Amino acid sequence: MTLSPVMTLLPVEGRPVTHPPSSHTLLCPFSAAGGHTVDDWRKLPESRERIELIDGNFRVSPPPMGLHALCAGSLRSILARAVKPDLVAVETVNVVVGEDGLIPDVAVLPRDLVMSRMAVFPASEVVAVAEVVSPGPGNRGRDHEIRPLRYYEIKPLRYAEAGIELFIRIDLEGSGIPRAEVLTLGAQGYEPAGHAKAGESLTLPEPFPASFGPADLLL
Repeated sequence: MTLSPVMTLLPVEGRPVTHPPSSHTLLCPFSAAGGHTVDDWRKLPESRERIELIDGNFRVSPPPMGLHALCAGSLRSILARAVKPDLVAVETVNVVVGEDGLIPDVAVLPRDLVMSRMAVFPASEVVAVAEVVSPGPGNRGRDHEIRPLRYYEIKPLRYAEAGIELFIRIDLEGSGIPRAEVLTLGAQGYEPAGHAKAGESLTLPEPFPASFGPADLLL
């Protein structure tokens, strides 16, 4: 499936903006040559840092700041109450997405797989993912863009290519934070399904019969 650029309903100027795929920089290379595989990623030692594999390169993020962790935990709780009994919402799990190894802030997975103590999950089993976007120069795109490149271009495209039906993004930079947007999978990739900022309410699509205000993520 050929995917179109990712659409967002959280533009700077108040109108939807597309984000075409583009080149990106290596945040913390383990090898200048790259060429790492999912098997290499699986063999990495445990670390407090979040290490993802994207396009054959390891990308390292520091442990999330407190606000980031609070929002991720609150969103996990909201999703956990909304999912069916055979599903669970979990934080920071390893997901194999094609030839990449990604670690979403929150993922919805079959309960039996999580209870089996699997350490790495195939994207084909993931029902939904969520990413919390924190401010910081390591997350920014080209030309000092406000929108973090990894969370607005790279990872959404990978998740869509893998067929993950629902993508939720929480943004902690700018005005009206936290801001939330929901994208659902369409024929050409993710399509906007709703957005809200602090003080507003957002309703998730099926199979998650839940509504919440982004401000609830700070409680």
